[in-house]
Amino acid sequence: MWIAESQMWAESQNIIYSRDDFLPLDSNDSIFEGNALRMDWSEIVEPYDVNYIMGNPPFVGQSYRSNEQKQDMIDIFGKGSRETKQDYVICWYKKSLDYVSDYKNSSVKCAFVSTNSICQGECVPTFWKDMINAGVEIQFARRTFIWTNEAKNKAAVHCVIVGYSFHKINNIKELYDGGKLTKCDHINPYLVPEEDIWISSRPKRPKDKSKMTTGSPATDDGQLFLSPEEAKTMSKEYPILSKYIRPFIGAHEFLHDLNERTRYCLWFADVGDELPKIIKADHMKDRFQHIKEKRLSSSASRIKKAAETPWLFAQNRQPDTEYLVIPRHSSENREYIPIGFMDPKIIAGDATTIVYDATLEDFAILESSLHVAWMKTVAGRLKSDYRYSSSVYYNFPMPKLTNELKEKLEKSAEGILNARANHPSLSLADMYKELLMPSDLRDAHRKNDKLILQAYGLNKDATDQDILKVLFKMYNNKDND
Repeated sequence: MWIAESQMWAESQNIIYSRDDFLPLDSNDSIFEGNALRMDWSEIVEPYDVNYIMGNPPFVGQSYRSNEQKQDMIDIFGKGSRETKQDYVICWYKKSLDYVSDYKNSSVKCAFVSTNSICQGECVPTFWKDMINAGVEIQFARRTFIWTNEAKNKAAVHCVIVGYSFHKINNIKELYDGGKLTKCDHINPYLVPEEDIWISSRPKRPKDKSKMTTGSPATDDGQLFLSPEEAKTMSKEYPILSKYIRPFIGAHEFLHDLNERTRYCLWFADVGDELPKIIKADHMKDRFQHIKEKRLSSSASRIKKAAETPWLFAQNRQPDTEYLVIPRHSSENREYIPIGFMDPKIIAGDATTIVYDATLEDFAILESSLHVAWMKTVAGRLKSDYRYSSSVYYNFPMPKLTNELKEKLEKSAEGILNARANHPSLSLADMYKELLMPSDLRDAHRKNDKLILQAYGLNKDATDQDILKVLFKMYNNKDND
């Protein structure tokens, strides 16, 4: 309140040319200034005198933390802990738990405005699992909403509000989602009215899923890449290189290229006995030497090992057959994830995620709003963009696919692909902008959504919350089989 009054003083002076008191705030002797994470809260007020703890702590992702903030996280969670890779705001949750636990005061209730990333991805099976095991119970929550600040550039932040107690209370919980209030017996850390569930990384591929991995990393300092002009010139001057010059796609090329490729690479996976001849062409020896030195300077042993074969990408994950491409990072503003089939002659880089031997049924399911609801909940983030990984896919509950359903899914997938083909002048990035999606493509997606929802026993009006309830139950049932 004092902060709000101070902010309004400056605004009001420009109107009434007077500095007056507007709010009946008689004293501010209970305000303490300092780093809240390094202060001993019990020296300010004893826990048994507290009823509520609430606030809007700072949200700071791992890449943006100051040295002081990095040390705060180490002090609270321990050096090397998984939590230190998550958002800075979780420090206040842990601080509140420690504050109350030390005094065995379980009547305190707490609520914080936070970035929504703390209720997604790896934060749930790590940080939240420890909080729940320590006795924390979510009493109410506000699911993701966009909050703009009053700064000139008005940054929009995706937030949640989580209210919790430090022991289980046998009462009705309240979950707010937009204008909808759901009263329920339990709210889990994904902010869904279901029992607690911990969806963590799954290193092994389930039997019912195609193999998924990131594309091939070059780790070459740019020496294996060519512009279209360079590729054309090199092929003309050194014909021996022409069969080793391949189109290349990262996430940017996949989303923005039209009919012509904008990037090429030197792909010597099958060079064999021609390597001595290759080295003589167009400064290849210099290129390879540069790569070797760059890799040897790495602290990673696998990169140092790759210095032995500097003409190759550091890792070869290129499929031999047609494959699906998914950008590793996808804008939060897209209703669907742009996904597409790719010829094996086109090399996929490690800014993409690829699915080997994918079918049209796989495509239809992954391109659905149902799958997006799952991805938005369990995927990690880079800034505000979603980070797609094999864990999202491997943990995703698939429906039972009858032959009849497979045929319908194939036709539905073809409908989406055909609609895209109707717009050759638009890139995938253009087609999947929320306001610019062509009507025929949107219609194809809507039909696909309806089909997928039916396959999971849901109606076409199902909300994300409805979808997640079904998917979480399927995940739990399969995990317990």
